[in-house]
Amino acid sequence: MDVKATAKTVRVTPRKARLVLDNIRGKNVDEALAVLEFTPNKAADAIAKVVKSAAANAEHNYQLNRDELYIKTCYADEGLVMKRYMPRAKGSASQILKRTSHITVVVSDEK
Repeated sequence: MDVKATAKTVRVTPRKARLVLDNIRGKNVDEALAVLEFTPNKAADAIAKVVKSAAANAEHNYQLNRDELYIKTCYADEGLVMKRYMPRAKGSASQILKRTSHITVVVSDEK
């Protein structure tokens, strides 16, 4: 059975989140959390939260065994983009895009 958890509008760019998600795809939940704990990236903390949430959803809502869970799919979609402006030379301004992501993790117990 597939169980999903999503974190929306996480203040990290999707490109950087995907780099971390590639490291944990297909791994056991406990092994993935161990990898995320020692990953020196801001996205790793948010992704660890989502993995824990998906595992808790599987345990609580569907009575699945946590030891058998593995990460089936995980992806980061683009969320809202906050637009800010910075003053530049000669009275002009340039746009700064502060990107956010929607991080989704699907765990499963069947191989």
